[in-house]
Amino acid sequence: MSSENEQSAEPGAGAPEQLALIRETVRQAKVPRAKPRTWRGAALAEELPVARVLVNKGVLHLDQYFDYAVPQELDADARPGVRVRVRFGAGGRNVQGGRREGGGLIDGFIVERRADSDYQGSLAALASVVSPEPVLGPELLALCRTVADRYAGSLADVLQLAVPPRNGRAESKPSPEPLPPPPPPAPGTWERYGQGPAFLRALAEGGAPRAVWTALPGPHWPAEIAGAVAATLSSGRGALVVVPDGRAAGRVDAALTEALGTGRHAVLTAESGPEKRYRQWLAVRRGSVRAVVGTRAAMFAPVRDLGLVVVWDDGDSSHSDDNAPFPHVREVLELRATQGRCGFLLGAISCTVEAAQLVESGWALPLLADREKLRRAAPLIRTVGDGELARDGAARSARLPSLAWGAVRDGLRTGPVLIQVPRRGYAPRLACERCRTPARCRHCAGPLEAPDQQDLNCTWCGQAERAWSCAECGSTRLRARIVGARRTAEELGRAFPAVPVRTSGRDHILDAVPDAPALVVSTPGAEPVADGGYAAALLLDGWAMLGRPDLRAGEEALRRWTAASALVRGQEEGGTVVIVAEPTERAVQALVRWDPAGFARRELAERAELGFPPVSRMASATGPPEALAAFLDTAGLPPEAEILGPVPAPSAAPGRARRPGDAPPGEAWERALIRVVPGRGAALARALKTALAARTAKGASEPVRIRIDPPDIG
Repeated sequence: MSSENEQSAEPGAGAPEQLALIRETVRQAKVPRAKPRTWRGAALAEELPVARVLVNKGVLHLDQYFDYAVPQELDADARPGVRVRVRFGAGGRNVQGGRREGGGLIDGFIVERRADSDYQGSLAALASVVSPEPVLGPELLALCRTVADRYAGSLADVLQLAVPPRNGRAESKPSPEPLPPPPPPAPGTWERYGQGPAFLRALAEGGAPRAVWTALPGPHWPAEIAGAVAATLSSGRGALVVVPDGRAAGRVDAALTEALGTGRHAVLTAESGPEKRYRQWLAVRRGSVRAVVGTRAAMFAPVRDLGLVVVWDDGDSSHSDDNAPFPHVREVLELRATQGRCGFLLGAISCTVEAAQLVESGWALPLLADREKLRRAAPLIRTVGDGELARDGAARSARLPSLAWGAVRDGLRTGPVLIQVPRRGYAPRLACERCRTPARCRHCAGPLEAPDQQDLNCTWCGQAERAWSCAECGSTRLRARIVGARRTAEELGRAFPAVPVRTSGRDHILDAVPDAPALVVSTPGAEPVADGGYAAALLLDGWAMLGRPDLRAGEEALRRWTAASALVRGQEEGGTVVIVAEPTERAVQALVRWDPAGFARRELAERAELGFPPVSRMASATGPPEALAAFLDTAGLPPEAEILGPVPAPSAAPGRARRPGDAPPGEAWERALIRVVPGRGAALARALKTALAARTAKGASEPVRIRIDPPDIG
C-alpha cells in the first residue's frame, strides 16, 4: 500500500479539499443565496411584498410603524398579527443589493401587508417570523392604540401589557372546540336588586346595558357575577371579568364552574404560570372559550364577540398598572364597552367617586337594593370614639375598649371573630401621646420606632434617640400610632388563652378560615373568608386610616371597612362590627348607615367645587427641578391648563420599594400637577406626549416622568 493510499484511508483525510470543493460549487451557483440575517438577493413576495411592522421600541419618538420587505420564503407565515424579528437602527448608509442591512435584531408585530411603501429609500427585509400564530388582531390593536394615546404612552409599551410572552409548547397544542351557548340563567340572588332581573334579561337578549352595582354584603357577589356572565354567553357573545387579586379570581372561577360547568371559561392570573396562562390566552383568542376571569392584565384579553365587561372593586390599587403608561382597568374597560358597544358592569361592596360620576353623568345606571334588604344583609355597626377610649380602663391597658371586648367575647361563642389592623408586623410607629404628632429623628427626620419596645431607633438612618421630646407640645410620652398585627395577636392571645389566634397579612395571606371560634387578625385587604361568615369584627385604629395625607383617604378607609364588614354575618344572624374611630367623621357615619354610594356622591360634589379629579383631568410630571421646569416651559399645554406646583416629590426611603413617581434615594425631585377642564384630557395627553417625545429624541440626560390620572394626588 502506498503512502498516498495510507493517508486517504485515515479518518478525516482530504477534508480541506472537500470543503474547498463545496465552497467553490456554491460560489458558481447562479441561484441567489438567501441569508436569514439580511435576505440579500432573495426574491420578495409576489403579492403585498411590504410588511408594516410595529417594532418593540417603547421610546415615544419611535411610536410609529416601519415598513419592511417580505422575502418570498416568509410570505405564507408573515400574516398580520404575527410576531417577527427585524433589524432596526442601521440607518440608510449600509445598502447592499437593494436591501438595507445592519442594525440590531428586535421583536415586532406585523400590523399590515401592503403592495408598496410610503418610504422612498431601500427597505430592510424581515429577518424571521417567530411564530405563524396571529396574536395581534385589529380590535386589540385599535384598543391598545387608544389606551396609548389616552395615557400619553407608546403603543409598544401597551402591547407588552396586552400580549403575553410566547410559549412554544403551549402554542403547539390545539385548543378545544367551543361549546354551544348555555341556556339563560335564573335571576337567583339578583332579585334582591330592583333592576337586577332586567339587567340579566337585557344581556341574554343581546343588549348592552351599563350599570354601577353596589353589591349587598355577604358571600353572593361571585355567584351574581357568574349569573351576568352566563346571561351574556346565552346570547352567543363573550364576557370578560377583571378582579383585583388571585383570591377574588378564585372565588369567581368557582362560581363560574358551578354555573356553567367546565370548559366555558378561562382564568388569566399570574399565579397560573407562563405556559398555562399563555395556553388559556390562546384558547380565548382562538374562540375556544368565550368567558374570561382574571387580574389586571386580563383587561386586554381578546374575547371574541365581546358582550359584557365586568370590573370588581375598582377602588383597589391593584387595578392601576405599575408599568408605563400606567393604565387603569376601569378606564380600559370603559373604552372597550364604548368601542365594542357591549355591556358594562362596575361592581363593589363600596363605591368610588369615579363610579358615582358614571351614574351622575348618565353613562351608567345604578344597581341598588332597597334599604330593607340592606338592613337584613348588613351587620350591626357600633362606634367607639376617642372620648370613650380615654375613659375606658380596658382601653388604656390593652388599647381595646370594653365594647370591643364584649363583642369579641360574644362573637367567639358562635364563630370566628375578625380584627382588622391598619398595618402588619410587631414594632409600631410612634407619635406623641398628647398631640399625636409623629415622632421624628432629630438627625434625618425619619420616623422613630421601638423594635424591642424599649430603645428608640430611626428607621431611616438607624441612629438611637435617647432623649426625645415632642417638637409641637414638648411632651416626652409616646404612644403607638398603629400597633402591628402580630402585636395585636399577642395581646388578644393573652386575653383569650383558650382560643386559637391566626394572622393574615402581606407575607402570609389566608384564603379562608373554618366556621369555628377563633381570632383572625388581618391587615386591610388580606381578610380571609369565613365559612358561614364572621360572628363579629373589630376595626381598629380608624383614625390612622382617615389621617393619611391623601385626597382619597376617606374613600379608601370606607372601602376597607365595608370590605371587612361584608364578611360578617347579617344583623338578623347577630353579626356585629365595632369600629374604633371618631363617630362624627363622615366616612364612619357612612359605614354606620351603610351608604357608600351616598358618601361617594358627596365626595364628588366637593371635588367638583375644588376642580379635582374625576371632575377634571389631571396629569403629574416628576423630575429634577431644572429638567421639570424646562419641560413645562416647552410642553405646549392647552391654553386652559393650570399648573399646580411644583412641590418636592416623595423620595423612596432606604430599603423600601420605590413606587412609580418617587425620586431615587438621595435625589431631590419635584412634582407638578397639570389640570384641565373636562373634555380637554385628550389635548393634554397629546401635548405631554409630544413634548416628552421631543425631549427623548434630543437625548436629554435627566428624566421627566409623566402619569395621566395619578392615583395619589396628596
